[in-house]
Amino acid sequence: MKRILCTILLGTILLTGCSLPGFSSPTPTLVAAPALVFITTETASPVPAFTATPIFTPTATSIPPVAPTICTDPQVTALIDSLKSSMLTANGALLSSLVSPNGMEVRYFHNSAPVTYTSYQAQFLFETTYQANWGPHPASGQEKKGAFHDVIVPDLARIFNTPYTLHCNEIRHGGASYNISWPYAKDFYSIYYAGTEQNGYLDWHTWVVGVEYVNGRAYIYALIQFFWEP
Repeated sequence: MKRILCTILLGTILLTGCSLPGFSSPTPTLVAAPALVFITTETASPVPAFTATPIFTPTATSIPPVAPTICTDPQVTALIDSLKSSMLTANGALLSSLVSPNGMEVRYFHNSAPVTYTSYQAQFLFETTYQANWGPHPASGQEKKGAFHDVIVPDLARIFNTPYTLHCNEIRHGGASYNISWPYAKDFYSIYYAGTEQNGYLDWHTWVVGVEYVNGRAYIYALIQFFWEP
């Protein structure tokens, strides 16, 4: 019976957490679980970024725009047709649109000093009475002076009213007592009238139109007349 009582008493102490008389129950201590430590003998290296290496290094080549060829460009013949129309109709606005932004040099005699006009001035050339000096006449030596519409226009209108031919970068002409050459390094078209048989073709007549491109558009930069001189 005494063993049974002790067993019951011991079970009660364990269940209730009570301590035996004269003994203090120790405060329970929580023991932290040891941290897991992983040890490695390799040092991690950052993964390098992937860089594509080209097989060859391309070289950029600047290719200049291909300028139109004056001898095959239809806008150049249209330019000369417009010049013809402006001369035959005294259309200053049309003539102005044909003059190069760099200006237009005009010579009545092949070896005279040029008279230069801007595109703005060109629109008034059929109206202005300004007396330009076109140089000495090859026969008389006298200075030829006069307004553009009195000196240049009649001779241009005359050749445009003949059965003329056009020649690219070639000055077509008849017999001449002087050297015929183009004083510029740029392109041109010649408007050539061969003359008549009864006059021994000495009445040939040539106007040369200097043509240049500005921003891909054809303009007139020069006008020079050639004809037979005694």
